[in-house]
Amino acid sequence: MNETIFRVFSAVILLSAVAISVYFRSKADRDSGEKVSTKDEGKPIFLALRLGGLFLWFSPLIYAVNPAWMAWSRIGLADSVRWIGVGVGLASLGLIYWMFKSIGTGISPTVATRKEHRLATSGPYRWIRHPLYTFGTLAFLSLGTIADSWFIILLSILAFILLAIRTPNEEAHLVEKFGDEYRNYMKQTGRFFPKLG
Repeated sequence: MNETIFRVFSAVILLSAVAISVYFRSKADRDSGEKVSTKDEGKPIFLALRLGGLFLWFSPLIYAVNPAWMAWSRIGLADSVRWIGVGVGLASLGLIYWMFKSIGTGISPTVATRKEHRLATSGPYRWIRHPLYTFGTLAFLSLGTIADSWFIILLSILAFILLAIRTPNEEAHLVEKFGDEYRNYMKQTGRFFPKLG
């Protein structure tokens, strides 16, 4: 019975995250009237993130459809730990919504910025420069915990590492666009986590 409940929560969290992302990204494309180029991304990072992302998005879905298909990656977590994963996953949905609402049309699928992009410094951007990477990783780690799958957890960590490798290129584009405004913003905020002190 518990496995069915975990499968339902996994599907709800995953599909809600997809719905939030698709809605705000489509709205940004529509409202800005611009499709952002991916050519500045660099092919190795672009391919690794897209291919790895497919595995990362589909693994929790596969678990939700039939846990037996992901049984090979089972850790053996206690149900209490998996319930913590449910709580973290539900909280991450609120954080992801907050982040998308705060950045508005500035959201971009690549390191390039939109022509009319305004620097977001409110909401989670008040403390963190790249909250999507933090909140998205948190969501997928929660899904790995709910599914009791080391594979989903490992993919989440690898995706975060790839995004961290890509981030200096993204920030170089932001410095190019915003200059000292972004440099000062960098001094006041943490890259993925709030600055301490």
